[in-house]
Amino acid sequence: MDDIVKAALKKWPAVPACRGWLALDARGDWYLRDEQVQAHGPFPQAKGSRIVHDKLRQFIERNYESDADGCWYFQNGPQRVYVELELAPLVMGVQRIPGGWQVQSHTGVTAHELRAVLVDEQGRLYLHTELGLGLMRSADMDVAADAVLAGAWSPQPVDSQALPQHYGYCVSPQARAVNRSGPAAG
Repeated sequence: MDDIVKAALKKWPAVPACRGWLALDARGDWYLRDEQVQAHGPFPQAKGSRIVHDKLRQFIERNYESDADGCWYFQNGPQRVYVELELAPLVMGVQRIPGGWQVQSHTGVTAHELRAVLVDEQGRLYLHTELGLGLMRSADMDVAADAVLAGAWSPQPVDSQALPQHYGYCVSPQARAVNRSGPAAG
């Protein structure tokens, strides 16, 4: 987390959280979802505006983590902005390196421990690492296939609907908040 964000948290510790306004799709793209977009339906049915500004994306990714309930958020200064997920909290990339494969999340963090390789009913590949669960980026599927064919990875079948509960993450913090206490603000 950025030092400026940590300082803002100390200065304003009780800023209310924000839900529904930020989302992550299966390609690792971030989306802003204002009230008008949210009124058109949940993510990814109504995506919103893709964030293309590199510095903003990098800021979000440096300050992206999960809470004790498995809800992923972006710490924007003193405000926690919960993230709606299309499939998984991380999107993984892979590249071949001497002696094997290197896995990296969409946030730029390298994974060092591959705990599980999973394939769901639609053929989507997921990697569980010490960083969390991540969907394999479609652009890297050819390299991932090389790891499977080489015997380095052995995908196990999984029901995609069971992933959030099994791996402890929440796809929609906004829906969870509504279910717990009625309609959530912002």
